[in-house]
Amino acid sequence: MAKIRVLLTDDHTLFRQAIRTLLSAEPDLEIVGEAANASDAVAMAQQVHPDVVLMDVGMTGMSSFEATRRIRKERPEIRVVFLSMYDDEDYVAECVDIGASGYILKESPADQLVTAIREVHRGGSYLSPRLLTRLVDDFRVKGRGGPARQPRFGTLTKREREILKMLAEGQSVKEIASSFELSVKTVEAHKFNLMRKLDIHNKARLVQYAIQKKIIRLPEMVMV
Repeated sequence: MAKIRVLLTDDHTLFRQAIRTLLSAEPDLEIVGEAANASDAVAMAQQVHPDVVLMDVGMTGMSSFEATRRIRKERPEIRVVFLSMYDDEDYVAECVDIGASGYILKESPADQLVTAIREVHRGGSYLSPRLLTRLVDDFRVKGRGGPARQPRFGTLTKREREILKMLAEGQSVKEIASSFELSVKTVEAHKFNLMRKLDIHNKARLVQYAIQKKIIRLPEMVMV
């Protein structure tokens, strides 16, 4: 029987080595390539023809979401499973929107990852049980008239996400415009759109949102 061909994408070498060791022990799985970033994953998917791509969510450079869009557009038969440290519903929703078949938390037991790969290869989908439980609980709350879900980070364009990050880091509209070689008016328009989409109307809330979604991180406290 042909093995399930897996392309592993993660920017941490030790993590990739650990996953390779884990999956190589399974008789029906085969690692056919490794990529350290999303753009390499797009290129390798065309070269090695995997059945399943394991895709880390948080990598520098091209976003994992954009890479998944490109892979699925060029080879729609390829299944993508996201690997993530973040149990964030916005990320899960974005992954579903772009055609991914699975979302696994990196803290999950090894057998869940193996099960996910086999399940998506059969044409199914897979979510880490903890995430699935949360989504079901949220659905029940909404069914009882609970509060509406907040607007999704996934509704922002790539440029709006970049500007959100830079604003939250304290850069001015003028500085952002200079960085992207855009007019101040254009950046102001992006800022207006992203704040409208997120229903955020002041800088403090914008920073709070960026920290909550791990777009930026708080500096570590130095004890003296």
